[in-house]
Amino acid sequence: MTTLEIKGDWNITKGKLKQKWAKLTDDDLQYVEGQQEELLGRIQKRTGESREAVEKAV
Repeated sequence: MTTLEIKGDWNITKGKLKQKWAKLTDDDLQYVEGQQEELLGRIQKRTGESREAVEKAV
């Protein structure tokens, strides 16, 4: 998989997460390699969902 394909997949995933939880912003969904825990924490804090639900959605 190339970097371009990974970025494309992430953009699709971001769109789906925004549809599921409208409160999420682009800033909340900024994915930086190695910061998966921070991303999950941001989504969990913003949505009030359990960690398991967030991990499943992502």
